[in-house]
Amino acid sequence: MKILETISMLAGKYFALWVILIACIAFFIPAPFLFFKGYITILLGIVMFGMGLTLKANDFKIVFTKPLPVIIGVCAQFIIMPLTSFAIAYLLNMPAELAAGLVLLGSVPGGTASNVMVYLAKGNVPLSIAMTSVSTLLAPIVTPFILLWLAGQWMPVDTMAMFMSIIQVIIIPIILGLVVRRFLPSVVDKSIHVIPLISVLAIITIVSAVVSGNAETIASAGFIIFMAVMLHNTFGLFLGYVVARILGLDESNRRAISIEVGMQNSGLGVALATAHFGPLAALPSVVGAVWHNISGPILATYWSKKPVEQEQLSHSHPSNHTKDAHI
Repeated sequence: MKILETISMLAGKYFALWVILIACIAFFIPAPFLFFKGYITILLGIVMFGMGLTLKANDFKIVFTKPLPVIIGVCAQFIIMPLTSFAIAYLLNMPAELAAGLVLLGSVPGGTASNVMVYLAKGNVPLSIAMTSVSTLLAPIVTPFILLWLAGQWMPVDTMAMFMSIIQVIIIPIILGLVVRRFLPSVVDKSIHVIPLISVLAIITIVSAVVSGNAETIASAGFIIFMAVMLHNTFGLFLGYVVARILGLDESNRRAISIEVGMQNSGLGVALATAHFGPLAALPSVVGAVWHNISGPILATYWSKKPVEQEQLSHSHPSNHTKDAHI
């Protein structure tokens, strides 16, 4: 078990490197990875099941004791990122399927890797965890309607089908994870450190499946996809911080909201795009899976060297589920 824990820790620590490596291999040698195309939804469900295993009631305490930062953060998440993605897709005149895919990336909830980044950045970890959890639970309602509003001009959006997809790949696995934790806590506690390894394997498999199936498109349209995703992420990080500052939140909350807004659940973006828009629409989320886990650590490292001015942080290390899925 100790060996597995060590491997799991390394898998999580160097997640961005593994994603880049597998993406390159799948791009140049696509054939071995095409098999996994039909399993993207199942793989994401495994990741979200892991998140459910590690969620605790205490993670939601801040929602009831200090709701304002959570409300501000979640609203920023579902306003800044979709509108920014729409503007970038329009200004760059992206092809319809790629434009819809970028808007989809902007419309999904935050990814759980953001919780670790907030901890490293000396931000408000409980706020980060609460934002991830709340935005994820709101996704079945909010994400389909944002897509209908913003992506509908490029691709037809079936809101009910998308609602059901999010319920199936996000909500049900999380609930199952919570149930297992409730009735088998000792088993979960013994295996909790292996969850990052399972999650990383699932995500890189998803990335390999999408890249291998779209190698030619990536070769021809790769630059515009990378440019769009990088701009989208940068604006999210910047505007998240600015909004939190304008609304009077302290530095630790600003950092948490900035990172939460900027880092998306790209795994969900891949699954929804593949199921509802087509494989090309999944490419922005695939690039997001790589880039968000490069920009996030860079920003977290920068902030880790700058003291939080307005308060002494007393936040504990993020709970285990912050390490379970770098998406």
